[in-house]
Amino acid sequence: MTWLAHNRIFPFTLPPVPQRPAVSAYLLLILTNLFWAGNWVVGRAIRDDVPPIALACWRWAIALLLILPLAWPHLRRQWPLLRGHWRWMVVFGVLGTGFYNALAYIGLQHTTATNGLLLNSFIPIIIVAFSWMFLGKPLRLIEGIGVGVSLLGVLGIVARGDPSVLLGLHLNVGDLWVLASAVAWAAYTLLLPHRPAEVHQYAFLAAITVVGLIAMLPLYAWEISGGKLIHPSPVAFSAIAYTGIFPAFLGYLLWNRGVVAVGPSRAGVFMHLMTAFGILLSIVFLDERPRLYHLVGITLIFSGIFLTTRRRR
Repeated sequence: MTWLAHNRIFPFTLPPVPQRPAVSAYLLLILTNLFWAGNWVVGRAIRDDVPPIALACWRWAIALLLILPLAWPHLRRQWPLLRGHWRWMVVFGVLGTGFYNALAYIGLQHTTATNGLLLNSFIPIIIVAFSWMFLGKPLRLIEGIGVGVSLLGVLGIVARGDPSVLLGLHLNVGDLWVLASAVAWAAYTLLLPHRPAEVHQYAFLAAITVVGLIAMLPLYAWEISGGKLIHPSPVAFSAIAYTGIFPAFLGYLLWNRGVVAVGPSRAGVFMHLMTAFGILLSIVFLDERPRLYHLVGITLIFSGIFLTTRRRR
């Protein structure tokens, strides 16, 4: 029995985590990181027009409007279950839909999207470390090699094939905010397979979205009182709509299902795809020229994912 099962805060029995992942679950994780790669680029691009907490709040307000029609029948039927598991709903809402997004957007006010993606790529390592420290889960050698190879690919892309570039990167306050968001997301992902299994995924996402919005409202009020307001423009509204529809609504539905199917450690390494997809999106939409280090880095990322997701004989 795990440490979490002994904790009086969570008195119910944790459901078992599925052991045989479906191939489709990996596709869900790939699509999720494609959506999230765009989220980092958009969050950095509109930093002067949309304050960070405003972006996080309106992102989830849009996602809530999209999920409610799907979730409402399940919310009505499963309200006693949600109320009985309210502690879990608060934990998932604060970590996943509240702090992670708000902290990441605050960080992007002060650091580059490249630094943000680099720090975000440490999430798989944080997940593995948390799994070992709190759940006593041993790391298979092949999984450790896979995480390392994939991270090496991320570092190669960020460094543009030149190790001296990494030595020239400097952490600032924005990087610390992004790192804090990475810890919040690692904790959310690690706990996700143990969410109340009988609660429907639509009801679960709607519930944690409401919790996350409530948690962010005081911060939003503080931001407005400081004179930080949205500068209305078609670009700003389009960016907010994108973050609400793709990274928030679709991204979280796909991620939650993928993590439950393959487990947090395997799912975590897929987050390295955000860097690869960020490069590909820049080539397609920003006319950036592909380089050899792009190909090498992306190859290493996919090689690491292949090693991590290999099944035991």
